Amino acid sequence: MKYSNATNYALHTMVYLTIQQGEKLAGVQELADMQRLSPTYLSKILTKLAKAGLIESTPGAKGGYRISRTKQRISFLDVINAIEGETSLFDCTIHHEGCLIENVMREAEENMKTELKSKLLVDIAKEAEAGMSKES
Repeated sequence: MKYSNATNYALHTMVYLTIQQGEKLAGVQELADMQRLSPTYLSKILTKLAKAGLIESTPGAKGGYRISRTKQRISFLDVINAIEGETSLFDCTIHHEGCLIENVMREAEENMKTELKSKLLVDIAKEAEAGMSKES
């Protein structure tokens, strides 16, 4: 199982924006440069995050992105679902009632979702900030 590169970039972007919360808006160029990405590619990711209500954008020359005020406790699962969608990772190709293999896979997926839902970006941002202050 592997998440897309877009999910990787979205998670890094969201942690960065969480650290910046309350400060200036982050522009798409700044966010793209931070991850060595094309601003066009990152814009598509930011659009998905905004549609999911995780970030808000301010248009214009002094515009940019910030964490949505309505989502103070954003989980890894929130970001993953915004990018990947909420479809199941496993779909049994042999369609029969009560597939034991499908039951195992769905249970494992639910456990993973529970774990990802419990991991909050704000906690990772605090760890990152603590690491940055130790380096200074």
